[in-house]
Amino acid sequence: MKKVLLTGFEAFGGADINPSALAAEKLDGRTIANHQVVAAILPCAFEASLVELKRQLRRVQPELVICVGQAGGRKAITVERVALNVDDAPIADNLGAQPIDQPIAKRGPVGYWSTLPIKSIALALNEAGIEAAVSETAGTFVCNHVFYGLMHSLKRRPNVRGGFVHVPFIPRQAKVHKKHREPSMPLSRIVRGLELAIRVAILTPEESGKTGGATH
Repeated sequence: MKKVLLTGFEAFGGADINPSALAAEKLDGRTIANHQVVAAILPCAFEASLVELKRQLRRVQPELVICVGQAGGRKAITVERVALNVDDAPIADNLGAQPIDQPIAKRGPVGYWSTLPIKSIALALNEAGIEAAVSETAGTFVCNHVFYGLMHSLKRRPNVRGGFVHVPFIPRQAKVHKKHREPSMPLSRIVRGLELAIRVAILTPEESGKTGGATH
């Protein structure tokens, strides 16, 4: 059976959970559109995250890769458009590294476009009642590092599509500031959203326009 590699991240920044990991674990082993989902949890550390991602790519040999991360403050599931060739960490990663204005790949392009059908995924989720949007940036922390590293690796695997999706906090993570609670989404809805994103990515041809390849 063809495989989908779905990755989440371990908790970081002093938190004890990460909804990307929780959701990925819920989908591990599930069959979606005749593809088996294989979940993996990546360390929230710049260098170690790509070491583990590449190990999983070799182990799983997927047809599709969707990496997932947490984006606190966002209210929707957001499908990322482009990965940038820069690390600029606002905080240290889980191993204490905090690169500032450093390229991810010294000889790599400025950015890579996602090869997921990003607009089709966002549309399908919204039509299913799950708030979603296309995002233009995955930030400059470990999420973007993994997104860029994934697309850089997939240059050698032209038949494998890949990209990155951010998910909101789950309710137990959302704090209240001056009577205003941070945005969140129930874990069950995040899981349904990622399941639908996988299905759409499998069944939808690559969109036209700048959703694939690289930018220089």
